[in-house]
Amino acid sequence: MDKFFGNLHAVLAVSLVLAIGLMFAPYFAPPLGLWNGIFQWLHVFFGITWIGLLYYFNFVQIPTMPKIPAELKPGISKFIAPKALFFFRWAALLTVITGLILAWLYNELEDALLLRESARLIGIGMWLALFMAANVWFLIWPNQKKALGLVEADDATKARAARTAMIASRLNVLLSLPMLLAMTNYH
Repeated sequence: MDKFFGNLHAVLAVSLVLAIGLMFAPYFAPPLGLWNGIFQWLHVFFGITWIGLLYYFNFVQIPTMPKIPAELKPGISKFIAPKALFFFRWAALLTVITGLILAWLYNELEDALLLRESARLIGIGMWLALFMAANVWFLIWPNQKKALGLVEADDATKARAARTAMIASRLNVLLSLPMLLAMTNYH
């Protein structure tokens, strides 16, 4: 038991097999078909990963870092933060991609992107998510690379980069609740 639960990849593989098994069970019949159900599931999975990490950074890591003794900070900045940022940025991108595919499968992509009345709420959620994902890739990640010392930068540049990344991240927190409301109250 310890060996199995001590292996994250094994646990995830079994979880995936169980989910796939459930998808093909007779009582799993998404109203608009299997592909819609699969992409809905993927969209929710990646979205939970993305927003969960956004909240981890803002509610746990950022407020805790000033309290961590200096000699322990490299454990966060060299190991934990880069790994978390990897999953954070790719979950953001995959949430957007699966959301766009899902809107296309529902034949509502154009209406949503153009904020037409029939899909205005989901369209608002999509535009918020697109902005937030761009924020992750073009503001948060490049500045975090400097702040964490993953790319060469002097101390003043690191400090500015850390502040810019934090503000961009807090903007995503601000937008996350309206985006989640639009995502979850659509159909």
